[in-house]
Amino acid sequence: QVQLVESGGGLVQAGGSLRLSCAASGRSFSSYTIGWFRQAPGKGREFVASVSWSVTFTDYADSVKGRLTISRDNAKDTVYLQMNSLKPEDTAVYYCAARRNTWPARSPSEYVYWGQGTQVTVSS
Repeated sequence: QVQLVESGGGLVQAGGSLRLSCAASGRSFSSYTIGWFRQAPGKGREFVASVSWSVTFTDYADSVKGRLTISRDNAKDTVYLQMNSLKPEDTAVYYCAARRNTWPARSPSEYVYWGQGTQVTVSS
């Protein structure tokens, strides 16, 4: 069982930056693939980025490549999403999610554990 808590969301102007954190509690965090997803009003949950349990692999949606960076610190049981050059279309609730030892993992249905989400709003 893994519990996930996101933080770091907020309101930022276009071109600005935010860093989201996903803090985990529970057992064997380092054996889980962690993904970030987002959901804008009236839209489905969309894959943003993921990082493998060993930190060897990362994966990004085309829409965020070059602007967002995922990283993890297994010693702190935390995954980060550094968001630079933000655009109004990045506005959404951002969720982190976990699943065991599978790579790649882009579909929300592949993930077992979810956080409660953090709101990111980018103004134009």
